[in-house]
Amino acid sequence: MEQTWRWWGPNDLITLADICQTGATGIVTALHEVPAGEVWPSAAIAARKRIIEHDRTLGLRWSVVESVQVHERIKLGDGDLTPLFENFRQTIRNLAANGIDIVCYNFMPVLDWARTQLRAPLPGGANALRFNAAEFAAFDCFMLEREGAEHSWSQDVYARAKRWFDASTPRMREDLLATIMAGLPGAYDRYDIAGLRAMLKRYHGFGRDELRATLARFLHEVVPTAAEHGVRLCIHADDPPRPLLGLPRIAGSEEDIAFILGVVDEPANGLTLCTGSLGARPANDLPAIARRFADRIHFVHLRNVKNDPDGSFMEADHLDGDTNMVTMVKILLEEQKRRKDAGRADWRIPFRSDHGHEMLDDVGKATHPGYPAIGRMRGLAELRGVMRAVAELNGLPLA
Repeated sequence: MEQTWRWWGPNDLITLADICQTGATGIVTALHEVPAGEVWPSAAIAARKRIIEHDRTLGLRWSVVESVQVHERIKLGDGDLTPLFENFRQTIRNLAANGIDIVCYNFMPVLDWARTQLRAPLPGGANALRFNAAEFAAFDCFMLEREGAEHSWSQDVYARAKRWFDASTPRMREDLLATIMAGLPGAYDRYDIAGLRAMLKRYHGFGRDELRATLARFLHEVVPTAAEHGVRLCIHADDPPRPLLGLPRIAGSEEDIAFILGVVDEPANGLTLCTGSLGARPANDLPAIARRFADRIHFVHLRNVKNDPDGSFMEADHLDGDTNMVTMVKILLEEQKRRKDAGRADWRIPFRSDHGHEMLDDVGKATHPGYPAIGRMRGLAELRGVMRAVAELNGLPLA
């Protein structure tokens, strides 16, 4: 499997030379500066690719785009979407012209992902990302004051949310808002409470069936262009895979994935298998999901979470959460062998060690939430060891 690393571009504190030292060879990045809905210019794509590949001694290449943002109006089905669809198609063409053929995207309304703590303390002084159900419920019910929010949470979670809110200081509430806003696409724009209420109002009465319909329309519009140009689109699972703030989520279960891949049933319409996002729904059988959709997995995020009964979860060590990573690796290596045996030139599956604990010299550094260098390198090293052991024991190819 191709070892990749998410890089946030030239302003990332983690340099390309640093990434080379981790052992990764593939770069996962995006033109984050291009607003959602606009075309990624071919010249800008080529310029970013030259930066990545300029120093050949580093052995790096731009292997995956994560992500091309889907405009909120497309998710809503709002107005004349013809220009937005054409812009997305043109971005696909421009990426293909520059030799980039894997594009990860998501279809989560408003928030890309949700956490309530960006630095939950761990023994020894390290920090992790955490989703605390009671704190998120406090935001939903008592800060946002969303109508009907109390019905979205269990009585126990609602009671603890009320206690948290009553005991909270203005600074604690400001920090919680900032943490939740960190889940916006690209994490560059932010809403205040009033702005978020206005955005949520646009989704009033907009449910699961409506969001499925707008996703299906999007796929019908863009997948044929991807197929024509040899690009593989791969949707990322919802994070976490459950409704939040009254917003529907439609990419969080085996049944959801079957629907999405069946809308346009061809390889260009694929899956980013994220074991962390799907793992935050305890009912999900991740090995079954990976086996069922193996031939449509174009990109993999390997991370782990530990779930609590109330819906809270913590980002765990890569080999120490609720998902058996050894089993997942074996399934992926078996699929990789099947592709190689079939003569596919693109048989290697790119993966990255998704997220990582903030630890050692990274503590306190202004890296993107969940993306410190040392914690991710530890995860990559652990996963690399699992892959080599599984491959040698089962006669499966690594490279």
